[in-house]
Amino acid sequence: MRNALLVVLLLVGCASVPPGDVNAMLDDWHDAAADADESRYFDAMSPDFVFLGTDATERWDLAAFREFSHPYFAKGKAWTFVPRDRQVMFSPRGDVAWFDEKLDSATYGECRGTGVVRRVGGEWKIAHYNLTIPIPNELATDVVKMIGERGKR
Repeated sequence: MRNALLVVLLLVGCASVPPGDVNAMLDDWHDAAADADESRYFDAMSPDFVFLGTDATERWDLAAFREFSHPYFAKGKAWTFVPRDRQVMFSPRGDVAWFDEKLDSATYGECRGTGVVRRVGGEWKIAHYNLTIPIPNELATDVVKMIGERGKR
């Protein structure tokens, strides 16, 4: 019984990983895009990375997202999303975390990013990222109608 209690206490301790390393990595990732630093931006991603963009057709693996993104970085101007209000939650083992964040964009206004990060070789890497533009509930019906009409053209 005493050993079981020790194991439970150890597992609970692992679940309370401080979010500082994850926050710093994600902040640096956003800064790398704003600085058009392609190598630093893509170094933050795991080999199995997936990016879901704001358009329903945008689901890219790492290679496809790099191919899509390269022309922007090559021009020296990628994109700028300024994060705020980020929440990070950890798996019981502390080797995977998921997060959500509000983002400010001069182009898109308020956005939301959600994702999963995991430890790869002792470093936090982004495995999955989903960028959305939140639609206020009172506008949702009109936006859904506009999307439907666009598809009928």
